[in-house]
Amino acid sequence: MVVQEQLRVVRCGGSKLNGSRAVFSADAKYLLCASGDYVKVYSTATEECIHILQGHTNLVTGIQLNPQNHLQLYSCSLDGTIKLWDFTDGILIKTFVVGYKIFAFYSLAGSDDSGFVIIPKNNEEASDSFQLVLVRLTKAPGQEVETKELSLILDDIDHSPKCTAFGREGEYVASVRGLHLSVYFFKKKMTHRFPLSARTVKGANNYFTCVACHPKEDCIASGHKDGKIRLWRNFTHNKEYTFSAMHWHHNAVMDLAFTVEGTNLLSGGLESVLVQWRDGSESKKEFLPRLGSTIEHISVSPDGTLCCTSHAENKITIIQSNLRVSAVIQGLVKGSSVKTGLVVDPRTKALVLNGKPGHLQFFCLQSDKQLYNLDIVQQEYIHQAGLSQTDLVKAAFSAQGNWLATVEQRQEKESDLELQMKLWAYDEQMQSFKLNTRINMPHEDHLTALCFRDTDGVEDGIPTLVTAAKDGRFKVWVFMDESDTDKQSVGWICDFVGSYHNYQANNCCFSEDGSLLAVSFEEIVTVWDSETWDLKCTFCHPPGKIWSLCFGRLICSKYLLGTTDHGFLCCWNLLSCALEWSAQLGVIVLQPDPLSENIAAVSCISEDSDLFVFRPNEPRPLCIQRKVCRGKVQCAVFIPRNVPEAVGSEKYQWLSRSQLYFLTAMQELMTFSTKSPEVRLTPSSKQLAVEESLPMTPFYLLLGKHREQQQLKKDADIGKAVVHSHSAQSSPAVKELLHTPAHVLPSAAFLCSTFINTLLISKENKSNGEVADEVEMESEKAEDESDEDIDHTATEEDPKLTELWGEMTPKLSKSQEKELRKIRKTDYSWISAL
Repeated sequence: MVVQEQLRVVRCGGSKLNGSRAVFSADAKYLLCASGDYVKVYSTATEECIHILQGHTNLVTGIQLNPQNHLQLYSCSLDGTIKLWDFTDGILIKTFVVGYKIFAFYSLAGSDDSGFVIIPKNNEEASDSFQLVLVRLTKAPGQEVETKELSLILDDIDHSPKCTAFGREGEYVASVRGLHLSVYFFKKKMTHRFPLSARTVKGANNYFTCVACHPKEDCIASGHKDGKIRLWRNFTHNKEYTFSAMHWHHNAVMDLAFTVEGTNLLSGGLESVLVQWRDGSESKKEFLPRLGSTIEHISVSPDGTLCCTSHAENKITIIQSNLRVSAVIQGLVKGSSVKTGLVVDPRTKALVLNGKPGHLQFFCLQSDKQLYNLDIVQQEYIHQAGLSQTDLVKAAFSAQGNWLATVEQRQEKESDLELQMKLWAYDEQMQSFKLNTRINMPHEDHLTALCFRDTDGVEDGIPTLVTAAKDGRFKVWVFMDESDTDKQSVGWICDFVGSYHNYQANNCCFSEDGSLLAVSFEEIVTVWDSETWDLKCTFCHPPGKIWSLCFGRLICSKYLLGTTDHGFLCCWNLLSCALEWSAQLGVIVLQPDPLSENIAAVSCISEDSDLFVFRPNEPRPLCIQRKVCRGKVQCAVFIPRNVPEAVGSEKYQWLSRSQLYFLTAMQELMTFSTKSPEVRLTPSSKQLAVEESLPMTPFYLLLGKHREQQQLKKDADIGKAVVHSHSAQSSPAVKELLHTPAHVLPSAAFLCSTFINTLLISKENKSNGEVADEVEMESEKAEDESDEDIDHTATEEDPKLTELWGEMTPKLSKSQEKELRKIRKTDYSWISAL
């Protein structure tokens, strides 16, 4: 039975790495972090993603190592489950179904059959009141177990994991919310609450932001909104408690963490500086500055050699104990809005969009990691609310990726607009873009669009850029290389300025061959000759302004498509200069595939967005996918595949050469796939690695390497070509034994017989010597035919004599018979001359 392919909307990468605290493995070789509904395992040495733990159906809110087994990991999620993983092999061991949305999970060394979770009251995610409860992690058989035994520990707490911490040896738990610190003692089964006043005489803001407990002493550290850190002691008494304050941060303290021995306290915040406080003293502190963006979480490795900081720009920085950065794991940087849209770098096929303020980020979707950042604005960003700063708003690449155009703007008042357009040339030696031309105020009003002309099919091949703006004009910029003349100038200049009745220019695009330029002026679409810049024709489709434009490609190159702000999708025929068809679908995004005639249109009429994939010359869409996401899709882009993908269904053939990515209103990067999640999450390089290589284990050294070396030595001794036999390590049983973790293998008695059989040489398989002999014997077959006929005749003359000699003489081996034939063929005529 053939399973029918289904098109699914999947999260393709770029998920948040800074949503919760990261966790180090016991030996600090791996760093584990929650990323969307996955858990990713990174190498701290190479920064590579080793495993992706996939199983949750909602956002993963927290992870923690199993105190009873340092090779296992607990993860909790909003899907109401706690999962136990073997993270070294990427295997799901067990799932505990709690039934409540879980915002944090804690496990203590002293209790192997229980844990603590933070859940909302009445199981409502929007609730303002949360509870810390004890949950029983039963050891009942089965991979999925329901855990309904919940015991209340603390009520009315904050949902953030940073606001709850367990003390020395799990004797107490501290939780902060608002202006209160609550400490629950497990042996006494009582709670002490320590309040603070909202503001002091000096105007300090005492609201709690985070809490951490000393691992060796009865000491609690709390962070506050005014940047202060308080160290609480003697809190076992409700009224005799004391605290000391340390102050360096000018804004809220985002997270705190003690080192393994408790000698140092780490803090971070908006300043992008990691502060290390020694011995709880304000005078003894060290700094690691310029970490890039706000520090949101801090984690320390169990062996104390490393710590890491999670940042607001979706980055994790791994830091050594001497406060030196050793590695950086950079995810997709997400801002408040993506003003540049989604752009594709033709050279690397990387996704390009707004990154850090004033930067373009080049993000590889295959490896789910950032390639590099390009500083466009080249100004220091000031972290101050309400300050008007230069913003990157537009970006476009030429067809071959040799040129990059960017537009940045800054506006404090409506009449005070600063515009700057920059043209960047790709430097082969630097393997990056280098600034070539800077143009101040290319237009008198905001730019609405810019696009390059494809110069492959153009005779002169001069790079050409077109910009459109709200000042009612579009401008044509060309690259002038006068390095051979006296002027010695190389740069971009304005070659033509066009307009249409002083209407605002909303969009522009070139045809596939670059011969035509389409520019939309409010409700009018104008088509221009790109050689003479003459106006060829105009199209109009009221009501509504034309916002998106694109030409058809390949066999559909005679069509021009556009969308209006009233939701109409229009298709004009350039040969007949007439409207071919139109449909009111509420289209908000129109994106053509650069490798085919397919065009993707995303519409949003109700609360959900729908996808339509069609060709302009066909009346019916190729594919309709309803409810691809909640809310409006911001932008979309087709990215060509390196290798075409085999798609079984004719309905989804539009996915074979290019892949469609889109950005949701919640800044989530999504795509479409017909693959199963397991196949999609395993990179092809790692699939090949699993098939072709065996791990360096004692089993491998015994069965694999030793046998291989002996075989090579044997082949070298006989001086013949190596003919590989069916070795033991190629057996599926041996592969399974070597690859499968020991704790999930069947019993040794079950595996013994299968394993021993794989070591035996099969009778059907010929040895290397026999195979080599056959090869040599075939070449001598023609020469031996006469000799064999003679021998056969001699045997027929006297069968009795032959039978008698057969009993008396031993049977010769094949190699001996071959030597005898060689001797028989030797020329002995030289003896007669003696």
